[in-house]
Amino acid sequence: MLGLMQDQPLLISSLIEFAERHNGDAEIVSRRVEGDIHRSTWREIASRSRRVANALDNEQLLFSDRIATLAWNGHRHLELYYGVSGSGRVLHTINPRLHPDQIAWIANHAEDQVLCFDLSFLPLVQAVHAKCTTIRKWIALCDADKLPADSGIPNLVSYEAWIAPYGDTYAWPSFDENSASSMCYTSGTTGNPKAALYSHRSTLLHAYAAALPDVMNLSARDSVLPVVPMFHVNAWGIPYSAALTGAKLVFPGPALDGKSVFELIESERVTFAAGVPTVWQMMLGHMQANELKFSTLKRTVIGGSACPPAMINAFQQQHGVEVLHAWGMTEMSPLGTLCTLKNKHLTQSQEQQTAIRMKQGRAIFGVDMKIVDANGTDLPWDGKSSGDLLVKGPWVVKEYFKGEGGDPLVPDEQGRGWFPTGDVATVDADGYLQITDRSKDVIKSGGEWISSIDIENIAVAHPAVAMAACIGVAHPKWDERPIVAVVKKPGCELSRDELLAFYAGKTAKWQIPDDVVFLDAIPIGATGKILKTRLREQLRDYKLPGV
Repeated sequence: MLGLMQDQPLLISSLIEFAERHNGDAEIVSRRVEGDIHRSTWREIASRSRRVANALDNEQLLFSDRIATLAWNGHRHLELYYGVSGSGRVLHTINPRLHPDQIAWIANHAEDQVLCFDLSFLPLVQAVHAKCTTIRKWIALCDADKLPADSGIPNLVSYEAWIAPYGDTYAWPSFDENSASSMCYTSGTTGNPKAALYSHRSTLLHAYAAALPDVMNLSARDSVLPVVPMFHVNAWGIPYSAALTGAKLVFPGPALDGKSVFELIESERVTFAAGVPTVWQMMLGHMQANELKFSTLKRTVIGGSACPPAMINAFQQQHGVEVLHAWGMTEMSPLGTLCTLKNKHLTQSQEQQTAIRMKQGRAIFGVDMKIVDANGTDLPWDGKSSGDLLVKGPWVVKEYFKGEGGDPLVPDEQGRGWFPTGDVATVDADGYLQITDRSKDVIKSGGEWISSIDIENIAVAHPAVAMAACIGVAHPKWDERPIVAVVKKPGCELSRDELLAFYAGKTAKWQIPDDVVFLDAIPIGATGKILKTRLREQLRDYKLPGV
């Protein structure tokens, strides 16, 4: 017997319809490439999204055709989020920080039909457009009078001129909620990138879960600043969760320096922000140098890479901002866990609570996880047993676009598929996940595992250290020994011996790095993560002292 409920598919268009009808006057604020602050509302975003849909129909694009973007966080990008997916096409957000050859490969692999780009990426588009064999229309996200006279891109049209002929009357189509809605390619640290192809159903379920009180806790009372890029796993789903809740959205555009981000937080009375540690590091440095404080910011989600404890402490102790440590990945849409306390923790000491907040958090509804040993045997949730982390859920990929990489899932005794994350982790008795390393980055010294993340966290807690990365180096006796590469803060002095002495009492003696290598910069990838593969290549001629 079936239930007697209305059968309405979970579609992205329902989010923008809801936002328009029930929270139409909530603001959408964008710092644009043009340099101005643009103000819109959910009502206007919905109207212009329908014009986008009409324009796409006029291009005679087919259902599930891919529409690519090379764009910062802004209102036009948001309009494409809804106009493209809502009309039945697939939004393909491309990371503009990738190499031009990789961008061209991705666009061709996705078979993109249209590419919309911010003018700041015109040189990049000029470098790739002749290599993109499937793209038949190029659109610059700007006003008609801002379009360059000689762009070098044949038949380039401005976004505003493209949608201008069309009205905002449009009936969003109804179709299978499992239809593809958007796609995002992985960073491709090994081999070519692979695409996670999200569905309308997975996107809406993820948006619901992300907004829950024990996750991002979004509401119509929030002013939300997604510093995490809209080209990186849909800005962690925030553009969808904000529509679902009616939250105000504040987009930073290309200005991600500490000063610009802080000023935007203050001027727009931001209450909630989300981003990777590298951005917050710049902002906290600017605030410290200028003795600044927040007036409205209450909480921030930090993910993308492990958040140093020193950063969590700085936010909470110096500024009264609650840090929500998060973990996820492109293949998970991306949220997997988020660190909020349980009722039982509220009576604990500040020190005990802080120890919990340093972890990546507990699974949100829709995600299941387990840790296994090398034989695939489940390990206990005791906070000590470390193993490979596997996940499953309705917004976790089952395979990659076009079958790249084969079947990634690991079956269990019941035949259910678990996605191998590539992370090594522990889970405690309360279900809190702690990532100890990437499987390819963990250091094995004398048969014992050393967490590179732990080594890095101690280093960046030193007041003279701006950034640190730990890698393993071959050793004739111990197989591998850790060293730590360090970038010093401007104007700070720090010696090798001083930093190594800083480790005393903070970790076991045998886990203390054998050496410190001072660098001007540590290689950072397209999503703000440290590129240890490139760092190892950079230090390929390095020899441990005394070996």
